[in-house]
Amino acid sequence: MNANVGTLDRSLRVAAGVVLLAIAALADHPLRWWGLIGIVPLATGLFGYCPLYALLGFDTCPLKKA
Repeated sequence: MNANVGTLDRSLRVAAGVVLLAIAALADHPLRWWGLIGIVPLATGLFGYCPLYALLGFDTCPLKKA
């Protein structure tokens, strides 16, 4: 599992994940559970690996692989 998510991409994913999880925690609406989708961008941002990027052949990580 090689890193395929760059620094800016990771930062945006973590921010989006935190915002979505905050909405899920603070909203008082039946659709608040959709905010749990924030787990996905948060996890991919923290781990630096996105399975969808790997499947589609994207790589935003500037590090060259040996």
